[in-house]
Amino acid sequence: MLYQAYELQRAMLTGASAWASVTAEMFSSPASPLSYTGFGPVMASALDVFAHAAAPRGKPAFAIETVTVDGRSHAVTEAIVAHRPFGNLLRFTHDGLPADAPRLLIVAPMSGHYATLLRGTVARMAERACVFITDWADAKTVPAEAGRFDLDDYIDYLIGFLEIIGPGTHVMAVCQPSVPALAATAIMGAARHPCRPATLTMMGGPVDTRKAPTSINDAATQRPLSWFEHTVVTTVPAVYPGAGRKVYPGFLQLAGFMWQNIHTHMMSHYQMFRHLVAGDGESVDATKAFYDEYRSVCDMTAEFYLQTVDHVFQRHSLPRGLFVHRGRPIDLRSIRDTALLAIEGECDDISGIGQTRAALTLAAGLPDDRKKYHLAPEVGHYGIFNGGKWRTRIAPVVEEWIARHDKAQLEIVA
Repeated sequence: MLYQAYELQRAMLTGASAWASVTAEMFSSPASPLSYTGFGPVMASALDVFAHAAAPRGKPAFAIETVTVDGRSHAVTEAIVAHRPFGNLLRFTHDGLPADAPRLLIVAPMSGHYATLLRGTVARMAERACVFITDWADAKTVPAEAGRFDLDDYIDYLIGFLEIIGPGTHVMAVCQPSVPALAATAIMGAARHPCRPATLTMMGGPVDTRKAPTSINDAATQRPLSWFEHTVVTTVPAVYPGAGRKVYPGFLQLAGFMWQNIHTHMMSHYQMFRHLVAGDGESVDATKAFYDEYRSVCDMTAEFYLQTVDHVFQRHSLPRGLFVHRGRPIDLRSIRDTALLAIEGECDDISGIGQTRAALTLAAGLPDDRKKYHLAPEVGHYGIFNGGKWRTRIAPVVEEWIARHDKAQLEIVA
């Protein structure tokens, strides 16, 4: 009944949002006498904030139209390279890229938000690389006949996408996928797979959550796995293509993130109200753009969610050497030539300092000159891959690492 109750609430809020939007226009219209009173603009601003907060949201578009490189603007082309039931492989290119530009696979998290949350990541890296990204599907839109999707499948998708892109590809895993991306790299390394990554950059990833645990980590360990299965897993209702599929719904994930920083979100909306009253449209648009993306959420399959809680946060299977793929143990010492870059944010309250860096120690078979650690000062979790500090301070570190190892891996494969 959880999903059904949410759908009822969503329908009610959609109607209320539409009413508030129309009423806000009445209070702010030049044709209305109320707009010339002190009361009118205040009410219009308050209703506008509510209308935006309660409005329904679907999957956003990447909408990356141009990138600027060395002062020149280039039109960006977005294309679907491969289609899979649980996620597509997208490619972003532009005519300013040289023929030998590095190829970069960005692995987006499957954690309740769409891959478009990494729009800023893609746009920045697309300046000098041919960028691919995993565009994971909303589980409620995938028919039950498509079957399960768990951590094994996630790893298989990554290996399959790397085979499509080809040898010498660089990989960037943002947050949660650091674990399966590291596992896939080890599997491909053990097999001497010709398409194993040239480099793997892990950004704010929970490789070993025993180090500097955060409130997110604590929440995942305070209850047994059965509690998550019986409390937050629900069934997709009949109104969606994935009817009958067991999922961890995106609206619960969003509620958890919002509640974790409820004071910050309340202040953001209060500031948006003040900007509306003052007529500061630029600040209002920036806040609305952030929440349009932040509130656009999708469901993940129950099996993937529960396995992630179990292996990543409760049993710490990968750092303890207990993680398996299709029944076979994963040995991180099998990573012998894929250069590893671990990036953490000094103010990250989701993945604590040391959780991502642990990968460098665990990859004991990799020479030290193929490992690098970067701690981004004064950067929170989202600032690692988005915003001004990402563009000017962190992205150059990634680009330098890719450039340093771009040709070496091709020589090893050859």
